Amino acid sequence: MAERKSFLVRIDGDVLNALKKWADDDLRSLNGQMEYLLRKALRDRGRLKTQDPPDDDQPPPPD
Repeated sequence: MAERKSFLVRIDGDVLNALKKWADDDLRSLNGQMEYLLRKALRDRGRLKTQDPPDDDQPPPPD
């Protein structure tokens, strides 16, 4: 996996609270949930070039 970097993000309070609840529901940290959603959006739009492990939501590949 590539080097991890940190950055500051400004976000609306209501969006942050909803994201925290979603992360709790999915048993992820807030940071993990944000990265999961960003990676999924990038993959869905063909903008992520690296191969990542499959999402929890997706079925395993056929044998």
